[in-house]
Amino acid sequence: MEQSHEPSHDTHATPGEDVAHHVNQHVKGYVVVGGVLLACTLLTVALSYVNFGSQRANIWVAMAVATFKGLCVALIFMHLKSEKWTIYRFLVITFVFAIGLFFLTALALFDPIRLNY
Repeated sequence: MEQSHEPSHDTHATPGEDVAHHVNQHVKGYVVVGGVLLACTLLTVALSYVNFGSQRANIWVAMAVATFKGLCVALIFMHLKSEKWTIYRFLVITFVFAIGLFFLTALALFDPIRLNY
């Protein structure tokens, strides 16, 4: 049996090409999300000039856009979209405790402790 030392002309991609394709997909995703974040920033600036009826409504609209931007950053740039469910359990628990701390702060604002010396 004679072995040929010629490179085979296989139609399948080489491992280096697979890695390059994988990297290109990630870079493309990062560029798209970067564009979405830039567009949302421009949207936030544009919406700051719109009166939604009250300051509270304006804040809700701004927070909705900011929440969407935060989700984009967390899911794509922090790679949370491919995480296991355990991390989401910890994130939910952390979120619940953070909301509790905000609630306690709000209670202190509405009913402050007065010390009489």
